[in-house]
Amino acid sequence: MSSLSVFCCLKGCLNGFRLNQPTQQVPKPNPIQLDTSFMGYEVVVVKGGQRVCGAGAVLGNAPLVQSKSYFEVKVQQGGTWSIGLATRQTDLSLTVGGMDEFSWALCSDHLFRHNKHELHKLVLPCDSNESLRSLQEGDIIGVAFDHIQLKFFVNGNELDYSITNIKGTSYPVLYVDDGAILDIILEHFNFSPPSGFDKIMLEQSLL
Repeated sequence: MSSLSVFCCLKGCLNGFRLNQPTQQVPKPNPIQLDTSFMGYEVVVVKGGQRVCGAGAVLGNAPLVQSKSYFEVKVQQGGTWSIGLATRQTDLSLTVGGMDEFSWALCSDHLFRHNKHELHKLVLPCDSNESLRSLQEGDIIGVAFDHIQLKFFVNGNELDYSITNIKGTSYPVLYVDDGAILDIILEHFNFSPPSGFDKIMLEQSLL
């Protein structure tokens, strides 16, 4: 990535985000966020560990150890992106999820992928103009995992396919490229989680 591309990425990531925000009445930050220790070299994480842009992948800093976990991702700006789960053995330089044996993802091209295999092609409902609706800017992608199935939701609607046989200690993973900007939402969700699911919790809080 060129220095100009990095600048443009940073400008886009920071758009609408004030660097000099008031320090009074600032809510306590969520300790769970995107993990800058586990991200690709060309990935940029800003907004208190909640926003990613650049090129590559970044993991969350907390594994999904509880029985039913839920998080959301907002497509802040379009491009090439993937959302899902991965272990820490995954290749974080990849810009598309599901391209190794350690990642499982829904991708912006409507494909569910794992280990370079296209598991399923997503078909979204038609819009009011009766044309195939695509995943687009502003969409909220919900992710629910119960250690049996990985389910996805688009704007609160469950998709008709789920991924199974996920192995290893898994973390949320976001992939971006071609100008995509994603915001991870770890609490105060836009849509209610499925019954029994809750926000990701740190392991010690489950004891």
